Amino acid sequence: MNDNSAPSIALIDDDRNILASLSIALQSEGFVTRLYTDPELALKTLQDNPADLVVCDIKMPRMDGVELLRRLREKSQIPFIFLTSKTDELDEALGLAMGADDYIAKPFSQRLLIARIRAILRRVELNSQPMVTETMSEPMVRGRLEMDPDRHIVKWAGQPITLTVTEFMILEALASRPGVVKNRNQLMDIAYQDDVYVDDRTIDSHIKRLRRKFREADSDFNAIDTLYGAGYRFSEE
Repeated sequence: MNDNSAPSIALIDDDRNILASLSIALQSEGFVTRLYTDPELALKTLQDNPADLVVCDIKMPRMDGVELLRRLREKSQIPFIFLTSKTDELDEALGLAMGADDYIAKPFSQRLLIARIRAILRRVELNSQPMVTETMSEPMVRGRLEMDPDRHIVKWAGQPITLTVTEFMILEALASRPGVVKNRNQLMDIAYQDDVYVDDRTIDSHIKRLRRKFREADSDFNAIDTLYGAGYRFSEE
């Protein structure tokens, strides 16, 4: 995101009325909007000229939002928010598994969407700010896990793992105190600041996605424990 320009938000939905309404609301908050009713055109454009963040409906003709995200993630880690309906739980879970940063169920308030967008962009900005050498912290090492918050780098047994900003923050919170249980509310407070509401399913989906990514690198990965009724903890091996 360029400090000298307003953040650009790509809105993808086959409903023109929703696009127009969201665009007006976002522009009034200082964002630049790019509107797409055709997901295939949106994909091609975003691959060539990325926006700062994508807000995308799941159910669309020709290409649904989950497929769009899958193909976009082949080349980009652009922040991505899904718009879902109450009947989209399976697609929503698939989307989060493939790297969506958040989801908002319809009907939703525009105020909530704007708060989520600002929270995600703020985390991206903080993680991308250049750090002078003298103030850079040492990477955190926990067994086979290595995390460098200043560079947003994660490795497991020396193998790089690509995480979204939200995934990184959740893992860092767990790994910073091995063996200490953090409940869902604590993890939500860490990953979703500014009084942005999310439910338990979002944290659970992020944890499942973290495990999947690490198990792709190491099929025996089991460093993130679930304590049913209590929360999650990182076990240093």
